Amino acid sequence: MLISVAVPVPALDLLTYRVGDREPPPVVGARVLVPVGSRVVTGVVVEIGVEAGTLSERALRPVRQVLDRTAFIPADVVALARWTAAYYVSGLGETMTSVLPPKARDSRADARKHVQVVVATPTGRALVADIRDGAAAVGPGGETRLTTKQRAALEHLVHAPAGFSAPELAARGIGRTVVARLVQEGLAAIDRRHLDRDPFEGDSHDLTDAAPGRRLTGEQQDGLTRLSALLDERTFRVALVHGVTGSGKTEVYLRLAARARASGRTALMLVPEIALTSAVAQQFRRSLGDRVAIQHSGLSDGERHDQWQRIRNGLVDVVIGTRSAVFAPIDRLGLVIVDEEHDTSYKQEESPRYNGRDVAIVRAERAGALVVLGSATPSMESYYNAGRGRYSRVRLARRVLDRTLPVVHVVDMREEYAAEGPDVIVSRALREGIEQRLTRRQQVLVLLNRRGFATAVFCRQCAGTVECPNCSVSLVVHGEGASRRARCHYCNYSSRVPATCPQCAAPYMTQAGFGTERVESEIRKLYPGARVARLDRDAVRRKGTMGLLLSRFWRGDFDVLVGTQMIAKGHDFPGVTLVGVVSADVGLGLADFRASERTFQLIAQVTGRAGRGEEAGEAIVQTLYPGHYSIQLACRQDYAAFYERELAFRRSMRYPPLTSLINVVVRARTFQEAMNDASGLARRIGEAASGRDVTVLGPAPAPLGRLRGDFRAQLLVKGTSRRALREAVVAGIGGRSDLARRTVVDVDPVSVL
Repeated sequence: MLISVAVPVPALDLLTYRVGDREPPPVVGARVLVPVGSRVVTGVVVEIGVEAGTLSERALRPVRQVLDRTAFIPADVVALARWTAAYYVSGLGETMTSVLPPKARDSRADARKHVQVVVATPTGRALVADIRDGAAAVGPGGETRLTTKQRAALEHLVHAPAGFSAPELAARGIGRTVVARLVQEGLAAIDRRHLDRDPFEGDSHDLTDAAPGRRLTGEQQDGLTRLSALLDERTFRVALVHGVTGSGKTEVYLRLAARARASGRTALMLVPEIALTSAVAQQFRRSLGDRVAIQHSGLSDGERHDQWQRIRNGLVDVVIGTRSAVFAPIDRLGLVIVDEEHDTSYKQEESPRYNGRDVAIVRAERAGALVVLGSATPSMESYYNAGRGRYSRVRLARRVLDRTLPVVHVVDMREEYAAEGPDVIVSRALREGIEQRLTRRQQVLVLLNRRGFATAVFCRQCAGTVECPNCSVSLVVHGEGASRRARCHYCNYSSRVPATCPQCAAPYMTQAGFGTERVESEIRKLYPGARVARLDRDAVRRKGTMGLLLSRFWRGDFDVLVGTQMIAKGHDFPGVTLVGVVSADVGLGLADFRASERTFQLIAQVTGRAGRGEEAGEAIVQTLYPGHYSIQLACRQDYAAFYERELAFRRSMRYPPLTSLINVVVRARTFQEAMNDASGLARRIGEAASGRDVTVLGPAPAPLGRLRGDFRAQLLVKGTSRRALREAVVAGIGGRSDLARRTVVDVDPVSVL
């Protein structure tokens, strides 16, 4: 028998192997050990009974071992991975790596389950002795001499019929040698039990706006009724839930999932951030019980493995996770929810560059399930599809309990600089607002979507900047005083902040710009008694730190939380009555056609964090461009007006959602080599697309011209047919294995930087 196998090697297509007579016949989705070059790797069977093609069957290498008698990866998930690899022009092997749970490529992984060791007295055996006073105990073989420690251990065991786990014995000072002696004499027995690692242990705080059992608003009830009708059809449908921040979307999701479960089907819910996963899962667990699992990279390998196996074994009705959870091995799928569907976190930045939202829609289509896309600021693509009738639309225009949206004030920072100088970071209005909230014992969120203390170091004499030697970007300063370091946010190169200019040796180095670290420092100086915390990627590197920090802020342990876009997503902090947005226009200057959309979404989302409790909310937005339509309309929460304005721009420039787009970046050791290769690729793509609606723009230097030591040239391929675009790009790269390894193909990009 010949089989096709996906192996974990980037850009490698399916490989064909023969199965020997001594091996059991594998099934699609089973893992196999196969040789690749000089290595032996774990692959996944994708096809069985394939043809040998031009090679003789004897020339094909044999499978070393079939690891699974049944499908380790369900056949429908294998098929979904094949679609993902084809659509996003990536190797099936690396796509399958995204599907497999941690350590699944290790053939011994299943043997390393989490085992609890329990020590107890042997069942049904009499232990007759005065253990406290005597030195003998009667066991199966008669009298046995015991040491003082052994007698003490035996006394513990006699009074605990259920026994003790190994950590419990260790806490009582009972070591392995003592236990081993008791077991040897037949006075104790060891029982090894499989124990699932609990990722929910220690989670007790909600960071979202749902309240199980709460009475629904009229809008919520109407929306739930419409969605329930779609769910009951048991066919593929997509619905966009467009609800303002605080309108209670999570409560609707929860009740819809309960309805799916009551009908004998399961639900999958995607959220954009790890911190939201546990919070949402806790709410679902309280309502639906413990048949809820989570999947995200923040879990330990053991926790992910145990959760994945629970899903695979049918012990779960609801799966909640980040984008990779779209490949969870859940059966009987009836409902797929993508919360904050606009969020760019659903797009993977490395191969396979899939969008979890779009793959979720495809999975639901194949399962005949209902898809619910939820957001206060929908993506242009989803809103466009709803407007054309491809998606149903459910509107939640009011907050729960009729709470008002925050009053938003726009501060023109040009006036602030004129009044207070060019170094002002926190405007007068924001300073006054924070002081008022501290007096009232209320909380404040401050957003700046840029990390670090200073964004550049330059020389006042020659104007030279300190740049990364590997990437065409300035190094960002982190820390203050002696702990200062200049770091690249792309390759993580770091160095000391120089005291003299590397170019002219002048001792006139100055820091420019600012990030979240500087804002945090400034607020601490302005309000010495305030409890201030910071949430960005630098502050939450250790596992669990992000969830702990958010929980502490939710409990009121901090007065002010400074952060990047991580604080803007889906969180519900009842104590927050003021949101400050520093440098609201920080993303508008990027050379990306989605810059205005992302700016609108970020401002509308973060300002909506204010006033979700009993007190009314306020937001203060600082910007150099107060008249820009994305900022003005975000402050008014006027999505419809923004959509029409932005769609007119996209139509004039032929950008998505009116056309399809593939971003192609060619990497090389020199700039000229990158441009030459990109020019040849552009010509071949154009030839392959001859007579079809395909336009190739470029090549041109990529906005980030050098990254991790490689120079980069960029092509944009546009058209009305995604299939035509993909086929043209694949044909252009075809037969050039060296070029394929140096070319990034990003289908439906969320960024073209």
